[in-house]
Amino acid sequence: MNSRKPIILPKTAKILSEFGENIKLARLRRKLSTAQVAERAGITRTTLWSIEKGSPAVALGFYAQVLFVLGLEKDLLKVAVDDALGRRLQDANLLVKERAPKKNK
Repeated sequence: MNSRKPIILPKTAKILSEFGENIKLARLRRKLSTAQVAERAGITRTTLWSIEKGSPAVALGFYAQVLFVLGLEKDLLKVAVDDALGRRLQDANLLVKERAPKKNK
């Protein structure tokens, strides 16, 4: 099976890089080694290194496993919780129901 590299915009790459850095800092604050986290998450140290670099090629499930090991899995539930733009777009497309025609007596 051929794996395709995702095309990532620079802004998205910066966000992923910051996400990886946050994961690394969380690991260091807990004084856990890369070997410990990788073993507990069921991944290789190379994959953990890629996660901490914010690699878009690593599956989201591996990111989730590392967050779980660090006790941060609930942070994933915060993604897209406050979707103000989506709500405005949804409200703009709401159709106003027309009134039924009056009955003739």
